[in-house]
Amino acid sequence: MEAVRNVDLQSLLDTFISLSAAFVLGGIIGLERQYRQRTAGLRTNVLVAVGAAVFVDLANRLNGRDAAVHVLAYVVSGIGFLGAGVIMREEGNVRGLNTAATLWCAAGVGAAAGADLILEAVLATLFVLGANTLLRPAVNALNRRPLDVDSAEVTNTVYVIAQRGERKSIVEQIEHHLARCSYPARNLEVHPFGADEIEIAATLAATSIDGAELDAVVGQLAAIPAVRQVFWSPSTSE
Repeated sequence: MEAVRNVDLQSLLDTFISLSAAFVLGGIIGLERQYRQRTAGLRTNVLVAVGAAVFVDLANRLNGRDAAVHVLAYVVSGIGFLGAGVIMREEGNVRGLNTAATLWCAAGVGAAAGADLILEAVLATLFVLGANTLLRPAVNALNRRPLDVDSAEVTNTVYVIAQRGERKSIVEQIEHHLARCSYPARNLEVHPFGADEIEIAATLAATSIDGAELDAVVGQLAAIPAVRQVFWSPSTSE
């Protein structure tokens, strides 16, 4: 009969308000994500918000504010596993970081609703929507700027196509030459390239480079015997 004794209509109404707020606010966040066809859309954000609200509300009801604070800490860490599931790495590019961050925020909105902080949950929802919508034009404008600027911090990789039989010698020469030119390689990978050649990808340690200077270094590497082709490319994937 414990279930009967636990029936408290006033507490039930409080839970209903908390879960309803989490449902509506999570739905508002999810609608924006669904409209943009993101991995985690309407239902996912609603479930994350409602789930966080359920855990916090139950802890608050069973053992008061102190228990709710402990549950909040577990919600913050636990949502990381769900966020990691939507982050993908494809051909050197990381996708899903914004979706994972939105899920994390949706959990925060739900936790606030579960703790009966409805106005705070509404305010948090407005900020999440603002980050995903109002900041989009600024992000697009910055992404259209050229990468070859002094303030840009990117990953620069030198690619060398060479004869397969001279692999060891060419790798040593590339490492030595890059270090001598003050562009040491942070990482160096070798991949097969056709039947008789290899591709050597030397990722530079420097994140800010002089384009003309690196062009000169590439030209010097091209003069190494057994080297067929050399070029370099910047990337913001890391």
